[in-house]
Amino acid sequence: MLRYAVGDIAAFDTLYRRHEMGVWRYVFRSVQVQAVADDLLQDVWFSVARQALNYQPTARFKTWLFTLAHNRMVDYFRTSKNHSSLDGDGTEDDADAGDRVLDTLIANSGFGPLRQLQSKQQAAALIHAIERLPAVQREAFLLQAEAGMTVEEIASTTGVSFETAKSRLRYARNSLREQLQEFA
Repeated sequence: MLRYAVGDIAAFDTLYRRHEMGVWRYVFRSVQVQAVADDLLQDVWFSVARQALNYQPTARFKTWLFTLAHNRMVDYFRTSKNHSSLDGDGTEDDADAGDRVLDTLIANSGFGPLRQLQSKQQAAALIHAIERLPAVQREAFLLQAEAGMTVEEIASTTGVSFETAKSRLRYARNSLREQLQEFA
């Protein structure tokens, strides 16, 4: 980021390639609408570009980036009224969006069709379980899972105490464990 701030455009490209999908998955799993996630992601990267000259490395870049994403989502939730589920209203576009999200979770394993179907079912169950978490638990879980943030970084990003962030993660994990027992 410091290199980009002094005019190294290739540094921005590197940052973008390195963090794009993690931030997008975090935003998408929070807002659950692909078009909204795409717009919010674009806003986040515009913020990165605008704030380059003022960037101070007081934390890891990833923490700062996910804080920008968190703040942008807070603004979105404050101003929007209607949100769609990943399941949507059953239209073909909504189904396609759900399949694209599942595809981002499943790596090419080299296994046959049965194993790929099982992986897709497990990914769908995980997405559904994450969606069912309370918003604050989902956010804490996604910040750790997608951004690799520590509890301290999650607390800083979301503006809560260390103990609150730790509790949210614990409750999220317990809830996910209960919801996904059949796949254990």
